Amino acid sequence: MPEIDVRCIRLGPLDNNVYIVVDRETRRGVVVDASDDASRIAREATGVQVSSILITHGDQDHVDALEDLARLLGVPVAAHPLDASRLPVKPDIELQDGMEIEVGALSLRVIHTPGHTPGSVCFYAPGYLLSGDTLFPGGPGNTYGDRRRFDQIIASIQDKLFVLPDDTQVLPGHGDPTTIGNERPYLEEWIARGW
Repeated sequence: MPEIDVRCIRLGPLDNNVYIVVDRETRRGVVVDASDDASRIAREATGVQVSSILITHGDQDHVDALEDLARLLGVPVAAHPLDASRLPVKPDIELQDGMEIEVGALSLRVIHTPGHTPGSVCFYAPGYLLSGDTLFPGGPGNTYGDRRRFDQIIASIQDKLFVLPDDTQVLPGHGDPTTIGNERPYLEEWIARGW
């Protein structure tokens, strides 16, 4: 199995996590999200052959550096079509559920997880889930008091994320990592807590 490096850069007033996912052998990689400081992200990617910028969802704090970052790196932008209109640039690649993104010898699977936004996606490679604002330590992302969106995000987590192995590291869009095994026991509590 290919060896993977995942670097986390914390940026901006909302403590956004930007990730650089790298195949250790080939040094090929992708950037996940584009928050706050394009030049810092580009510097952190020095030595990595970045092939694309993957967007977990279209909230401004995740894409406010996207235009500059895409220009600095000279690579395509990939996002789900349901969030594409919220981005400052038109995506070059449409992400679809189940799609595989090749990164050197690595393969990242796109998991469409609507709820926080209609086009929210996560990216999975064995051992790692980049969860955007879908799943955090202690619960799902914000659904802004909307029952339909809450039901969507719970279904996304239950049906698509909690089927992953317990030891999968969950790397969220803000704050600290967790694991699938740490979070799965609390699902019913989150449902009871409600939207």
